[in-house]
Amino acid sequence: MKAEIGKRIKNIRENMNMTKEGFAKLLGISGQYLGMVERGKSYLSIEKLKILCDITNLSADYILFGKDDNIKNDTKEILSEFSDKQLEIGCDLLKKLALFIKNT
Repeated sequence: MKAEIGKRIKNIRENMNMTKEGFAKLLGISGQYLGMVERGKSYLSIEKLKILCDITNLSADYILFGKDDNIKNDTKEILSEFSDKQLEIGCDLLKKLALFIKNT
């Protein structure tokens, strides 16, 4: 589990185009300690995990378990702006697209 969490944290840092030192500074830890976390040799404290969540706008569920509920929440918010008829048309188009992809 430590290794998977470390990989996710490393991917987050790399996707932000940050060095270990710069990212560690944001978290309030040393670059050496961040390296240990990324290699799965140690964990972030709860306080540092909260800082990471705040900095990245990612959930602790994603960082710890790989579950990304932000996509579900974002989708619900977007879909709430559509009428029932628009949602029906969209679902019909998705079904047709799925059949097209399946048959190619």
